[in-house]
Amino acid sequence: MKKHSIMAVPAACFWFVTAACLLGIIVGSLYDFSINEALANKTDLGAFFATYGSYLSYCLYPAAGACLFVGLRKKGARYRALAYTLLFLSFFMAVYYSNSYNGKSVRALFGYIAGESSPMLSVVSWLFWAALYSWVPFVTIRWLDDRDPDKLIAVGAAILIAGIAADNVNLWLKQLASRPRYKYLITLEDPKSQFRSWWQMIPNLAGGDDNFKSWPSGNMTIASMMFSLPMLADVTRKRSGRKNLLCFFGACLYVLIYGYNRIHMTNHFLSDVCFGTLITYLIYVVVSEAFRSAAETDRSRKSAENH
Repeated sequence: MKKHSIMAVPAACFWFVTAACLLGIIVGSLYDFSINEALANKTDLGAFFATYGSYLSYCLYPAAGACLFVGLRKKGARYRALAYTLLFLSFFMAVYYSNSYNGKSVRALFGYIAGESSPMLSVVSWLFWAALYSWVPFVTIRWLDDRDPDKLIAVGAAILIAGIAADNVNLWLKQLASRPRYKYLITLEDPKSQFRSWWQMIPNLAGGDDNFKSWPSGNMTIASMMFSLPMLADVTRKRSGRKNLLCFFGACLYVLIYGYNRIHMTNHFLSDVCFGTLITYLIYVVVSEAFRSAAETDRSRKSAENH
């Protein structure tokens, strides 16, 4: 009997991530401020990673679009328009999110100053992101195995829907908590007096002020998308359980480095990082399991009808 897997890896991986996040939340709840005092130290390398570190995660959007494209095309010509539409939208999402979260740094790289520079420089910054993601759909399409279009569609849809859901849940929770960031606290005369633990929420205090949007970490929502990488590997031509596990451990390392960067760059506390990771991971698990179950049920129904 085949053991049940979660997001294309053994269920033990799910418990490992969950336990690690819960442990981090417990430790952070007790020592958040002192951990930041010990680790926070802005550096140029840290700033570079903070701007471009999300690139690998956002590559998953056009890759998911490629899954939908190949799966829908395999189902027949009537799905052609939908296939192209979803492929374009997934590509646009990667460009849009990158420009929204990190566009300011890239515009500064091109010398753009709002209200003073030519609007064309802003367009160039968009084209910069578009160029960075342009290779992803083409390469992914070449790697995908199209023998099971329903599985391709389920994986692509799960990555897209879970990614959008996690981002919006995170934005809502930031407003709910309105927790001050460490980088804001250290500008005050008495930082510790204004420090609040994650459960000491003051709903809607943040408004549009980014200084009060510490919990949970939005960048960890982005980083934790990488936990879906094994699902993507599982729909390629030369897939194997070993490759799925390598993708999982690669995702763990990526998330760990990303989490350290958020603390190191004074943006978040340990509990922010662990909550952002856990919430996103659970959303991906729930959504992917729902699509997997639906695809398997449909496959069983078709098999029964054929017999």
